[in-house]
Amino acid sequence: MSMLETTSTRSAILGDPLTRREKVVLAELGEDVTLEEIATRLFVTRNTVKSQVRSVYRKIGASTRAEAVAWAQEHGIR
Repeated sequence: MSMLETTSTRSAILGDPLTRREKVVLAELGEDVTLEEIATRLFVTRNTVKSQVRSVYRKIGASTRAEAVAWAQEHGIR
């Protein structure tokens, strides 16, 4: 197995790691704030936050905010 195949397999098994910004957005989801408020805090648009939230959900296998927040708490992201 080549190094590329090994890396691809490991990536598929472990999933894509969250970026630093995705971790920040995920931590913000745990607060009682809207996406608009998160966007204002992070100096980005609401659409940027929506895209980052979708990416986080996909990477961690969540489909709701509550699932994402629970996952974040289990993995020490606050």
